[in-house]
Amino acid sequence: MTTNPASQRDCLTSLLQRSVLLRARELRNAGIASETIARAVKAGEIERVARGLYQHPDAPIDAARTLAETAKKIPKGVIAMVSALAFHELTDQMPRRVWLAIGRGDWSPVAFYPPTRIIRLSEKYLHQGVEHHMISGVSVPVYSVPKTLADLFRNSRLVERSIAVEGLRAALAQRRATPGVIAQAAIAGGAWRIMRPYLEALTC
Repeated sequence: MTTNPASQRDCLTSLLQRSVLLRARELRNAGIASETIARAVKAGEIERVARGLYQHPDAPIDAARTLAETAKKIPKGVIAMVSALAFHELTDQMPRRVWLAIGRGDWSPVAFYPPTRIIRLSEKYLHQGVEHHMISGVSVPVYSVPKTLADLFRNSRLVERSIAVEGLRAALAQRRATPGVIAQAAIAGGAWRIMRPYLEALTC
């Protein structure tokens, strides 16, 4: 394990060059002591963006960064619903919270930054259509376009139907998924009965 403070600072710099966001546990596992982290924060070499989460002070700011931060803090979660739709650029909606799907018994934060909207899914739906996208050096799990559409139509109590229809229309227009693939995901996701008339109307 690295013990020399100067070597620890060099290691910290190297880690931040590879990944914009780092968890305190990752830093400790790399041999960087808490005292070194604290000195680096005080010197402005790194920035503490949330409890146990650090970033490079000159890191570019973009909307997707909040997804990376959320994935770091809640690694079992999957970006879902309106946040997934926005990530895939299929809506003009800019959610003020990150929509995140977790399991029925998974830990959920009480107070958390970035603000999140937690939805709990059964094992039947939780692991369907998960993709991994690199955002700010972080591998972020995000539901695929077809899976996201199925969730939106199935959970109409959480999201207005107009947003689901908007996403479906955009996905078809941009050819992000074929009608057949969207239908299959809707069937697997328990949303076919609800989605079917809209899909048929948009593809006839």
